[in-house]
Amino acid sequence: MTRKLGGGSLVIATHNAGKLKEISALLAPYGVKCLSAGSLGLPEPPETGTSFVQNAMIKARAAAEASGLAALADDSGLSVDALGGRPGVYTADWAERQWFEGEPGRDWYMAMGKVEGMLQHLGPDVDRSAAFHCVLAIAWPDGEHAVYEGACTGSLTWPPRGTLGFGYDPVFVPTGGAQTFAEIDPERKHAISHRADAFTKLVADQFGA
Repeated sequence: MTRKLGGGSLVIATHNAGKLKEISALLAPYGVKCLSAGSLGLPEPPETGTSFVQNAMIKARAAAEASGLAALADDSGLSVDALGGRPGVYTADWAERQWFEGEPGRDWYMAMGKVEGMLQHLGPDVDRSAAFHCVLAIAWPDGEHAVYEGACTGSLTWPPRGTLGFGYDPVFVPTGGAQTFAEIDPERKHAISHRADAFTKLVADQFGA
């Protein structure tokens, strides 16, 4: 049996105000008060894992141990079948500019271009199947934990289309759709996304009957 959160405070292992707001809204109906690791002054641990599960657990455990409260962390990214699952846990790293590519920061158009360039190198008939993955990990200070994995399958297109999304959204078309994640209404995207899939599993397990 999975340990249950119940009500009370939950540390969200993020320094991103937007992510805190999104997760807080999802958990508010269950009486959970969300605090960010950033607001508590908790450091961000190095993400040294080689899988989404490992990185999510690293962040959740670090926040739980430092705060003395239950903590929730997520790790997500894009895997491309023809590229052996890459960029995977390095999804954000592929967007990081090198010293010769301009000011420090992330350039997502550059990242999308890297993926497309590798696919084109494999030939015109390359398999363009891809999936977004999300892992949600809950850790308690005493070491207990729970993990929930979500995914959204689809295919990659080129050139990028749409302005409503972020990251690799402009080149990702979900299975059964014709528009990219960056072309569809954000509410609809959130309803079918990899994060929504993981949260559905978390809520069913943690707050279900």
